[in-house]
Amino acid sequence: MDLPALDGLAPASAAEMASVLDSYGRETRQAVRRYLTVDPPAPYLDDLLGDYPSRGGKMMRPSICIANARVFGGRVEDAIQCAAAVEILHNGLLIHDDIQDASELRRGRPTLHALHGVPLAINAGDAMIFSALRPLIDSLRPLGPPVADRVLAVSLTMARETAEGQALELGWRDLNETTLGDADYLRLVVKKTAWMGMIWPAQLGLLIGSRGAADPDCLVRFGCFLGAAFQIEDDLRNLAANESYGKEKNGDLFEAKRTLMLIHVRGSCDEAERARLDAFLALDRRHRSLEDVLWLADLMERRGSIAHARLVAGALAGAAAHEFALVYGALPRSPDLSFIAGLIPWVFDRP
Repeated sequence: MDLPALDGLAPASAAEMASVLDSYGRETRQAVRRYLTVDPPAPYLDDLLGDYPSRGGKMMRPSICIANARVFGGRVEDAIQCAAAVEILHNGLLIHDDIQDASELRRGRPTLHALHGVPLAINAGDAMIFSALRPLIDSLRPLGPPVADRVLAVSLTMARETAEGQALELGWRDLNETTLGDADYLRLVVKKTAWMGMIWPAQLGLLIGSRGAADPDCLVRFGCFLGAAFQIEDDLRNLAANESYGKEKNGDLFEAKRTLMLIHVRGSCDEAERARLDAFLALDRRHRSLEDVLWLADLMERRGSIAHARLVAGALAGAAAHEFALVYGALPRSPDLSFIAGLIPWVFDRP
């Protein structure tokens, strides 16, 4: 997706985006390893804690944190502990998400619960979430109580929004909710994806970089639109997953996740197709056949659900570009500002 330059600021190119993600990701991984390394390591725990972080990942969230810290006046070293906290928490939540979704793959390898069993995986996820507190607290020590209070406030808001979003997704699936619309889906992804993935890391960076002088609420709308576009694109990629995607192809269909495409196709198909779809949704995952999953994927294509999702994602990206101009337009031009602008096309063009 191409975006016009903003008063001489061009979004970072694909190569520039990759360079920033690699640089900030490398520094974040080093910090994560320091915080997760314990001597001597605890049996049945510490090897599990290092597993998901060692598998890589695009490092979008910590890079958003660091880039925002820099555009609002800070340095990489000011934000690296917050970035590590974001990445540790993200990986802990992934462990729990994989269990709740009965997912088979994460970053191209078997999920942690598939390798070690559900009880040990849950315990490792708990430990990761609690471990994220240490780098977050360390990042606040130089800033004083007023800034620390604001960091904790945005963190608690993120935690609540994320939990509400996950509850919606699980509740809709487990109670077989079929009377949903596009607005329901967007509410879900803003809570489940945008707060943790886009809004909170940016808010942390803003508070760290400005030392509390800037208002973190100014980033909410930009993060909402960007996060929703990101999640729709992720849902679309699940239908055509390749090796680089790192998760199970059509896993969302096997799990009957209420994606934008699933909601649209149910409202667009004929009576016989809807009856077959509802029967499919009423089954447990283990009873959903590959034949039915492939039928549903084809139905989404034929009924325009894929095209509808792409249209909505594009509109959300346009709204994110508008909000970017409002929030960041007056800030000094820099490679970090270009990186943040570049996130909008990167959502669709990422590897």
